[in-house]
Amino acid sequence: MSYEVVGIGNAIVDVIATADDSFLEHMGIEKGIMQLVEKDRGELLYAAMSERVQAPGGSVANTIAGLGSLGLQTGFIGRVHDDALGRFYAQSMEDDGTSFVNTPVPDGELPTSRSMIFVSPDGERSMNTYLGISSELGPEDVSDDVAGTAQILFLEGYLYDKDKGKAAFERAAKLCRDNGGRAGVSLSDPFCVDRHRDSFRRLVKELDYVIGNEHEWESLYQTDLSSALEQASADAGMAVCTRSGHDVLLVRGDETVAVPVNAVTPVDATGAGDQFAAGFLYGYAKGVPLDAAGRMGCVAAAEVISHYGARPEADLMTLFKDAGLI
Repeated sequence: MSYEVVGIGNAIVDVIATADDSFLEHMGIEKGIMQLVEKDRGELLYAAMSERVQAPGGSVANTIAGLGSLGLQTGFIGRVHDDALGRFYAQSMEDDGTSFVNTPVPDGELPTSRSMIFVSPDGERSMNTYLGISSELGPEDVSDDVAGTAQILFLEGYLYDKDKGKAAFERAAKLCRDNGGRAGVSLSDPFCVDRHRDSFRRLVKELDYVIGNEHEWESLYQTDLSSALEQASADAGMAVCTRSGHDVLLVRGDETVAVPVNAVTPVDATGAGDQFAAGFLYGYAKGVPLDAAGRMGCVAAAEVISHYGARPEADLMTLFKDAGLI
């Protein structure tokens, strides 16, 4: 079996609830960012959530699910425990059209990872993530038959937080590219870039595409966005930069494309970047022009912020057709 797109990253169950600013302050939750929490803190926050909604998540996993919903042959490399949340996660990925290629791990391993996401009335999400077993992903989880048959591989920058994850990441990228595929990475968040700046700068030069937002690119090169993208154009096969409320910038060699963004008031901003990546990578996989791929990303991002949750609810293919992109 071969795959059009394979993702590798953290397999995290998203647990979503609404919360106002006073609740966030009372619980000591910093608004609008992702924080890693230990198991005890995770259990406390989980217990404090009312009317929870549960969904499979993880940044790159969300992107791959979006691509699976568009009809591409997709696979996801991740690690879950053989517990209730892990089985839910694996089955949900399969139900969404993506092969969850690793069997849930039995016995004494860490629990399945989960992220408690508190959504404010203004659509901001405050994420509190207990990494659990997903952070133990290693090169042994990367199959030759999966990464080696991927036409496109999408890697999650967060994996660099552990040596095992970094080794899994690099093994997958090598298998993909050695067999004629194209590999790229999500920069994940500015704090992740800060932690691994030197490694990411080397990585950008080795991969076919890199996706990040303006803050991540500025962090990577420690300069303003214009200068950062100028350096990225020399380093990366292709650099993709999303900017809140501004044009998306796509840079490939001497070519720069600015894709306009239609302002949308978010119901829940969770997954906007993940689904932008899904729409963009769909166009990239299909060989459409850069501006059309960027517009596909914007359409997918606008859809996902119109409702709670990080994965599409509407038929993205229909939305692409309505926008004249198909």
